Amino acid sequence: MLNLPKRNNKPRKTGITSLHDISLTTKQLESILEEHHEFVDLAKLGIGTAYITPNLKKKIEIYKSFNIEVYFGGTLFEKFYSQDKLDLYKKYLEDHQINSVEVSTGTIDLDIDKRVEIVKDFSKDFMVLSEVGSKDSDAVMAPSKWLHEIDSLFEAGSSYVITEGRDSGTAGMFRSNGEIRTGLLEDILNSSEIDKIIFEAPTPASQIYFINKVGSNVNLGNINPYGVLQLETQRQSLRSDTFFLNDN
Repeated sequence: MLNLPKRNNKPRKTGITSLHDISLTTKQLESILEEHHEFVDLAKLGIGTAYITPNLKKKIEIYKSFNIEVYFGGTLFEKFYSQDKLDLYKKYLEDHQINSVEVSTGTIDLDIDKRVEIVKDFSKDFMVLSEVGSKDSDAVMAPSKWLHEIDSLFEAGSSYVITEGRDSGTAGMFRSNGEIRTGLLEDILNSSEIDKIIFEAPTPASQIYFINKVGSNVNLGNINPYGVLQLETQRQSLRSDTFFLNDN
């Protein structure tokens, strides 16, 4: 009936919504996905929760039953790497039938050459999501370095590149006060494969900004599981802040 921005249908390659799940119980997860699974494409079991989550196997099965791809937070990757145990990490992923992996440098200093090497290796067996940017709000990286790393990670075999934003929206693509680095965003939009960029956008304000700037089918990550429906209203111009969006 209404003329709304056209949303891509699942399975989507763009317009991706990636949940940030750090504490949902299996009952909570089932309740959310029974109602809203059509709006969710990826789910990150954030930080290192996938290593200690009770009923991890069941949680993964629930996501997969709704055709949602699961991956573990980059912090867990970094923990295995810091102990020189990436082979064991691969086995951990395979044992849990996880087909995607996040390669990040949010906590440890992992230079781009090393990440490229790792991506080339992991991309032989996994869909790789590579993250750019630091979780340290005081670590401001020049736009030219962002673009170089993004291009290098795509060339190495990354399926998607994630721009760091933390769960607070105060690092990476964001200033410490929560403002988006608009100049950096412009550079990324002008220079990168935007359909393969996932912007971490943990707050409604940041989600609204990216939607208005890029369009309803922008890829967004670090989404609160309880904010999925709200995000979809924003994508479909059913909220005041995106009311006049029309990118059909």
